Amino acid sequence: MTNFSKNIASALVLVLMIVILGSCAPKKETSANSSSESLSLAVFVPGVLSGSPTYEMMDAGVRKAAAEKGIPVKTVEGGFNQAEWKSKVLALASEKKYDLIITSNPSMPEICREIKNVYPDQDFLILEGSSIENDTVSTFLFSHLELSYLMGYFAGLATRSNELSGANNELKAGLIAGQEYPEMMQRIKPGFIQGLKAAAGEEAELDFRVIGNWYDAAKASDLASSMYDDGVDIILTIAGGANQGVVTAAKEKGKYVLWYDTNGYSIAPGVILGSGVIREDKAAYEQTLLRLEGNLEPGSSVYAGVNEGYLDFIDDDPLYIEHVPEALRNSMAQENKKLRQGTLLFR
Repeated sequence: MTNFSKNIASALVLVLMIVILGSCAPKKETSANSSSESLSLAVFVPGVLSGSPTYEMMDAGVRKAAAEKGIPVKTVEGGFNQAEWKSKVLALASEKKYDLIITSNPSMPEICREIKNVYPDQDFLILEGSSIENDTVSTFLFSHLELSYLMGYFAGLATRSNELSGANNELKAGLIAGQEYPEMMQRIKPGFIQGLKAAAGEEAELDFRVIGNWYDAAKASDLASSMYDDGVDIILTIAGGANQGVVTAAKEKGKYVLWYDTNGYSIAPGVILGSGVIREDKAAYEQTLLRLEGNLEPGSSVYAGVNEGYLDFIDDDPLYIEHVPEALRNSMAQENKKLRQGTLLFR
């Protein structure tokens, strides 16, 4: 065989090998949106999805944005053991296939920053997360000072009311927390006290109790019963799965409950007198969409409240209108209006 023939044969063998390898190589997953086919998202739930309304909203918001762009989403539940959250997020990041990991919890920014040091190309978006100077993860923080102020204001109106059968002559309201954490102690509790005193006067008292976890409904019921026996008329409960224990105690004692982050009126009509809402679905949708369109900068930070439409006290629900006296509703509407219009801000 001549040298020319040998060169032609070698070239044909090389071409054949490329074709064979190409046909055997794994194919990349494609999406409905070909311009974004390489993108992928992960949602990490620090807890469980079912029965956790705020996490359900976060997941729904992410999936809504992803669906619009034809992007796959993987949701991972971290469970209630906080010690395991870091390893589970680390496992997600180690896969190196998620362009953005979205999560929500005040504890998550620190965890995600540590993982970012290991996997610097991994981007994170943390709702309910506080930012730091020169941050490496994106955060979105709701103004809990504003929402807790509104909840406290309603509690003040309720405890001084002469029209509510469950209200006594003592100006006392309660707050039950699953655990003590920075957002609770630095914003929610102070905001609640400020609103309570603004509506009921400086002599109004707060009875604050901590369960120690987010699931012990029996202990929550015992704490709430003790608080009601001590003269508390209404309790704001922020205790996750343990909230139901507070509701049970309120029913038994003929007292009232405030629901914090989702519309809770239908859970116990006439017992849950007031309800706030945190629109994690709105924040998750908008921030995720920004990332998918290339407009979310790593380390970005958003702080939003009632005026921006991410938090509110729900005063248009038929059950609220049915069970809350008109005079109380009118007073609450005036305070709501101030925050909605931005004439009253807590930042």
